[in-house]
Amino acid sequence: MLKVYFGDMEGVLHNVETFFKNQMEYEWLESDIAKKIIEDVDKSIVESPQCIRSDVLGQIPPTRLSGGTKALLLIWNIDDRIVNASNCGDNCAKWLLEFGKQKDITINLNHIMDFGAGEFEIEILNNHKQVHNMKEYVIEAVKYL
Repeated sequence: MLKVYFGDMEGVLHNVETFFKNQMEYEWLESDIAKKIIEDVDKSIVESPQCIRSDVLGQIPPTRLSGGTKALLLIWNIDDRIVNASNCGDNCAKWLLEFGKQKDITINLNHIMDFGAGEFEIEILNNHKQVHNMKEYVIEAVKYL
């Protein structure tokens, strides 16, 4: 399940860029989910773990991926750290929901992310309430932001 904590939280990873640069493992980029995220969010193709092909930027190393893609890859691959997902745009929301269907994921947010018009399942950790749509989510989020 996707779990969200709104506002300041002890021990949260805020500096996604630096952490990704120093902790990223090339094998992460060989997974199907990483390739799909990179194609969807950055509109780029993984040619090899060291080379991403972007129509806009040409051939780039993984360290030049967007902040949202880096945050998603950290959230998926690092289980012992909570990432501030405010580095992610709304185009990352569907991936966070997908992660939550596959395993327990905890993120920190300092804004109201748009999870779309459909039904979903998110636990708000500030009060341990489960929400199932954007209306319920926003009602809870504004209490803490």
